[in-house]
Amino acid sequence: MRLLLVGHGRMGRLVEALAPEYDAEVAGVVTTRDADTALRDGDFGRVDVAIDFSLADAVPRNLPLLAGRGVNVVIGTTGWAAHETELRAVVDRAAIGVLAAANFSLGMNLFQLVVEDAAARFARHDSFGAWIHELHHAAKKDAPSGTALQLKAGMERAGYDRPIDVSSARVGSIPGTHLVGFDGPADTVTLTHTVRDRAVFARGALEAARWLQGRHGWFTMRDMLTGKEQS
Repeated sequence: MRLLLVGHGRMGRLVEALAPEYDAEVAGVVTTRDADTALRDGDFGRVDVAIDFSLADAVPRNLPLLAGRGVNVVIGTTGWAAHETELRAVVDRAAIGVLAAANFSLGMNLFQLVVEDAAARFARHDSFGAWIHELHHAAKKDAPSGTALQLKAGMERAGYDRPIDVSSARVGSIPGTHLVGFDGPADTVTLTHTVRDRAVFARGALEAARWLQGRHGWFTMRDMLTGKEQS
């Protein structure tokens, strides 16, 4: 598997370091500074999948350029959701595959299912309110996190139709912690997912790239974990 890395910050460098463990070769590295020119004119040889851990405002520019090259893309950047409809149309026209996720941790994606199940159960009890609190390192740009928004959307899909308070903290070097709580008149239930090592996201992105090879459509981590073939 030959990879093109788009963005070479902490996550991009982790993907590069771990790629050999997944029998992957890095065909090229595109930095945010030179992305437009490199993605349009760069000669990287054969590229099976691009992994984009760049910036939120770069994704709407990067994806059409990668689609023009016929390259499948794993998107690990968050904060660009307002452009999803137009980007899905780009993917359909180019007949490429995209797997976009707010969080590539296997544990988090299983946590999502647990949270949705809990939300469906608490939805039947009006005396319980719900909240989400997420903590990340001080350099993270978007707040609330894409993962927190994904958790909230999943709870709503599961039938929890009352307000869900979402709050954020940006401090120190925290890789990522998400707390989901349900509070009633006399007791509180909390569910917590904590990342101990940021490499979990790079490993998940590499697994996603391996799965995405040869597929067409728009996918999520849930599709990968359940074996869905098209989205």
